[in-house]
Amino acid sequence: MRRAYKKHKVAPDGVYGDVAVAQFINKVMKSGKKSTAQKIVYSAFDIIKEKTKKEPLEIFKQAIENASPLLEVKPKRVGGATYQVPMEVRGERKLALATKWILDAARSKKGKAMAEKLAQELMDCVNNQGNAIKKKQDTHRMAEANKAFAHFAR
Repeated sequence: MRRAYKKHKVAPDGVYGDVAVAQFINKVMKSGKKSTAQKIVYSAFDIIKEKTKKEPLEIFKQAIENASPLLEVKPKRVGGATYQVPMEVRGERKLALATKWILDAARSKKGKAMAEKLAQELMDCVNNQGNAIKKKQDTHRMAEANKAFAHFAR
């Protein structure tokens, strides 16, 4: 039998003292360059503060919440056929998916500095628009379309 996965504890970030921000910074980080990732995230937060005149941490939390999916589909094999079964998303996975979608959306934009693209995507998420929100809606649509297979979920 396999051992249970031991979950890593992430220390809160230095500026805001928030674990979610620290995890976000770790996701932004590429090839171990944490200080660069921190610069990007904190400058994005500064841009948000400048443009919205609100607390960037609140905007960040709201953006993550708006981009978090409630349902997703998981493939399940039943008697030789594979069904896309809609399932509820756990809390930690919600955060992970929302973070991933926001970053993918920001990275896919062209022509600006990463901090600007990230700030723009976070503000879009707060207003329920942008690519990360579109991705969430697509996921929900898939789950809705496959509602007939919900009885396969266990």
